[in-house]
This record gives sequence, structure tokens and C-alpha cells, in this order.
Amino acid sequence: MIDTHVHFWNFDPVRDNWINDDMQIIRKDFAPENLLDIYNDLNIKGCIAVQASQSEEENHFLLELAARHEIIKGIVGWVDLLNPDLDERLSHWQNHQLIKGWRHVLQAESRDFILNPAFIAGVKQLKKYNYTYDLLCYHNQLDAIIQMVDQIPDQPFVLDHCGKPDVKNQTLKEWTENIKTLANNPNVRCKVSGLLAEADWLNWKENELFKCFDVIFEAFGPERVMYGSDWPVVLISRPYQDWFNLVNNYTEKFTAAERKMIFSDNAKEFYGI
Repeated sequence: MIDTHVHFWNFDPVRDNWINDDMQIIRKDFAPENLLDIYNDLNIKGCIAVQASQSEEENHFLLELAARHEIIKGIVGWVDLLNPDLDERLSHWQNHQLIKGWRHVLQAESRDFILNPAFIAGVKQLKKYNYTYDLLCYHNQLDAIIQMVDQIPDQPFVLDHCGKPDVKNQTLKEWTENIKTLANNPNVRCKVSGLLAEADWLNWKENELFKCFDVIFEAFGPERVMYGSDWPVVLISRPYQDWFNLVNNYTEKFTAAERKMIFSDNAKEFYGI
């Protein structure tokens, strides 16, 4: 099994100011060593390390970790997609085969940024180097995301955290329609990850999450969904195992082949591991 979404960091209160006072449990360092016992217990063989900081230094940090820890099977890094020298930067990072793709924290950006022709032109360059792109957005940005990806044919995308639906308030109608539309694009996959952060952290109910799972699996099908933990962010709500068990229990209704796609094969195919 592959966990397609984990973060590592040496906590810096200035750089990591998104980790606010309500998130005390993750205001500290997190390293691959902290996952080994959990992965051994659950028979998870590796992970995709996803950028948490928007700098090329982050790529070096994750590569250094991967050199010491074989559980890191791939990296989703950060590169400035508006850089006039983007082609040179992408060519440079081709020397590091563990970097499989890129991500920008679009959830912090405006609609104008997402639909900026220069940004879209940057994403279009990724295909030349066989890179993937992780889409990180809130549910109220999905209409812009749909317009963006429709302009970039043949680019492999994956939607992080199911597009961050409003699990807490269960305001899901518009999100559901946008997920259906986005899933009509065959180049978009989806990570079942990150939903506990969008729920009432301490008081969520299983059926609130399963309603979201229903939408995702109906729209994308098991052949385009992949498991991710969003560790350590998941810890603001529950231990790692609780999230894994939720996804595992929900997918019991699928065939063995479909479960293998969700927990392993789709990640290997998408990220080339």
C-alpha cells in the first residue's frame, strides 16, 4: 500500500504560520521516523512526500529525507510556475528522479491567480517533462479549477483532499456538482485525504465523511481514486489509524482488485513509482 499524501517539516513558526494556535499538536517537527511504526502496523510500504513550503529549498529538504528513508517513494515539490526561466528549472529538477510532480497552494490564491494565463502556461510546460500536478483548493474554488484544467489537455492532475468540501456544515450541493464536472475530465484523479481537517475536528460523525466518499467514488470511480492520509495534519482531529480505518471500512464494499487500485496501483501508475 502507498500513502499518497504526507508532509514532513522542521517546524518554523514564521514560515509555517498556517499552523495556528488551534493546531498545537502539529506545531513541532515531523520526520519519516515518526511514521515507521504506524506503517509497519498497517502494512503500508511507502509514501509520497508533498511540499508544505513554497520554495525550492523544500525540494532539497525532501530529497535529503528520501535519501535516508526508503519509505519515501516520490516527492511532489514546489517550483515557481510564473518564473520566466521555468523551463530551465524543470530541466534542472529532471536530475532528481524522485521528484514526480509539483504543487502550488492554490487554496491561498485568488480566482484571478488560478486563471492567470501565465500560470496556466506554466502548468502546460509540465507535460514536456512528464510531471504530475497536485490541485490544492477549497470547495468554493472548484469552478475556477475546472476552467483551468480544461485549458491544459493531457496534463495528469490529482485533486488533493477531495477539493476540501464543507464537511463540518454538510453544505455539499455545489461541491457535489463541481466534483461531477471536474471528474468528467479523464486527466483528473482524486485523493481521498484531508477530510478530517474540514470536519468538526473533535465531533465529526462517520456518515458525514461517508457522504463525501459517496460523491467522490461515484464521480471518479475506484480507478481514479487514491488513498492519502494528510499526515501529520490529520492529527488535529484523530490518530493516523482512525483515518486509515475509515477509508478501509468504506472500501470493503469494493472488489479486491478495486481496493488494490485505491490503496496501491493508482498511486504507482500516476506518480510512476
